[in-house]
Amino acid sequence: MSHRLTRITTRTGDDGTTGLADGTRLPKDALRIEALGALDELNSQLGLVALYAAADPPAEITQAQHRLFELGAELALPGQVRIQPGDVTAMEQAIAARNAELPPLREFILPGGNAAAAHCHLARAVCRRAERRLVQLARSEGLNPESLRYLNRLSDLLFVLARVLARHHGGSEVFWQPDAPGTEQP
Repeated sequence: MSHRLTRITTRTGDDGTTGLADGTRLPKDALRIEALGALDELNSQLGLVALYAAADPPAEITQAQHRLFELGAELALPGQVRIQPGDVTAMEQAIAARNAELPPLREFILPGGNAAAAHCHLARAVCRRAERRLVQLARSEGLNPESLRYLNRLSDLLFVLARVLARHHGGSEVFWQPDAPGTEQP
């Protein structure tokens, strides 16, 4: 896509519609636009992860940001396929490599540990929302199945990276304690 924005304020969305890259106009609350917005939110959240992990940002974060732009291009140009099986395979390999560095998980983890890990946990939750939006869109219009697989794996990767980031600089993970004070069940 070589289209560059030269004018930001167009006023064309004042009527509650927005344009796809192919010129099609859709209501701003259409499923496709909701999915694009969720991807944008996810990509922005990944930017925060990279910012908070600035001393040693995981390369997978920037790689995912680039792939999310490709996924957005698929949605902005219906019929295009930009996410390939190799993207999913590469993500699975990254998950396995990063997870191999970690101790076995014996308990649920509370989002936190440090700012970078907390932002990575938030990115994981936003990724799951984006995935739900894509599933809705796929059900009504059909989508590249690799795109759905990619987002599913990305949320897994973000969970693993949150665990990695929690350990940076001597930090640790916060484990769920079912019987912690204030968690008593009536």
